[in-house]
Amino acid sequence: MRRFLVLSATVLALTACASTPPRVQRSEFEDIPVPKGLAVDLNRSTIIESPSVKAARLFYKGRIEPDSLSVALRTTLEANGWKHLSSTTASDKGTTQVYEKSGSSLQVLIYESWYYTWVEMSATRMVGSASAQLKQ
Repeated sequence: MRRFLVLSATVLALTACASTPPRVQRSEFEDIPVPKGLAVDLNRSTIIESPSVKAARLFYKGRIEPDSLSVALRTTLEANGWKHLSSTTASDKGTTQVYEKSGSSLQVLIYESWYYTWVEMSATRMVGSASAQLKQ
């Protein structure tokens, strides 16, 4: 009986030490890369799909320096065919970047809270027949 109690206590202690795996990076659009070190916050994110439009407002958080994150996002988005339209930076509001791609638009907002750096991606994409009509 004593051996069973010791074994049970050991198993419980070991499972208590197990860490939860980090959330997988996630993007609802395959051509919008998410930098490593960012985790999606599904409680704040919204995804809307209809037969003609897909839209998402996704929130990511991490402990990354905002200026380097801004450069990394721009570089990877342009490598995926996104055209950079504008960037603005304000000390109290962070950095806003705006992109477009055929039938799609993307706004990226990068800002700091007291602990995390946040990335808010707002994307819209025409899908199905609406996308085909737009390309003609």
